[in-house]
Amino acid sequence: MKKLVILLLITSAFSCKNAQLAASKDNSDPTKYMKVITEKDLKTMLYVVASDEMEGRETGSKGQKKAGLYMIDQYKKNGISFPKGAKDYYQPIPAAFLNARRNENLPDSENIWAYIEGSEKPDEVLVISAHYDHVGIKNGDVYNGADDDGSGTVAVMEIAKAFAKAKKDGHGPKRSILFLHVTGEEHGLHGSRYYSENPLFPIANTITDINIDMIGRRDVEHAKSNNYVYVIGADRLSTDLHNAVVSQNEKYTKVDLDFKFNDPKDPNHFYERSDHYNFAKYGIPAVFFFNGVHEDYHGKGDEPQKIEYDALTKRAQLAFVVAWDLANRENRPVVDKPVK
Repeated sequence: MKKLVILLLITSAFSCKNAQLAASKDNSDPTKYMKVITEKDLKTMLYVVASDEMEGRETGSKGQKKAGLYMIDQYKKNGISFPKGAKDYYQPIPAAFLNARRNENLPDSENIWAYIEGSEKPDEVLVISAHYDHVGIKNGDVYNGADDDGSGTVAVMEIAKAFAKAKKDGHGPKRSILFLHVTGEEHGLHGSRYYSENPLFPIANTITDINIDMIGRRDVEHAKSNNYVYVIGADRLSTDLHNAVVSQNEKYTKVDLDFKFNDPKDPNHFYERSDHYNFAKYGIPAVFFFNGVHEDYHGKGDEPQKIEYDALTKRAQLAFVVAWDLANRENRPVVDKPVK
């Protein structure tokens, strides 16, 4: 009996020690994992995603589905599974939904998702999104969409790899992260709208959407330097989210944050024109990282050889360190402004 008591005491002490060690994991500095995101890997993946073989990734097309299979293979390679509660990496979207608002005869399509479960607050979910469709083939020319949005697509994949490496090292995110590649953006934000109306995880449990759409080039306003990114929407609903973007950039990436297009009076209305908006309209804090429009926007010249991979890397790293902060901080970003 005495030996049994001693054994129980030892086991209890060992369990407590393990719990204390787990609780004391220091996730304050993302520098090591930020460096997992590299120019080489982004370039390698983008030359596949934005290749002629993918036929311009038109919504629901054979080429888009082929790109999706490549993306899923990369997630599997990095040990990143599909979300719990899902049967695979796909969220199917029926053609009836895609064509309901304006019938463009789109076929069935699918969002693609991957997932890393949080270690302490798994029910709270951070979404990192990008659209992986583009505009297909026009007059025999393949519109490869390397910047729009091949750049965001590969950035999300690299960010996921960095979080997977952190988890393997015992520094996994405290909140869960959903890596969401949406379809149908070019036809009206359909994929993100479908997810927001049919979420795998409750919208109320979604703490933020970090949306990445075009981060591989520069616009004419920044002809002298690519060390910038437009930040759109971060402060529309949450001062906390805006502060997180600013502070993480000051600490780690030191990119010039340009808020020009964040002005509610901006005539371009970029805030309403990418997938984060389908989260924001439900009161979910959202931030959109964007390099601005260039001469090849929606043109056949949007090719991977024109991507500035140093800029793509740094902007992806910025999105990562913001995600790291949000996934590991004590409290989720507070919504302190009204939904408009």
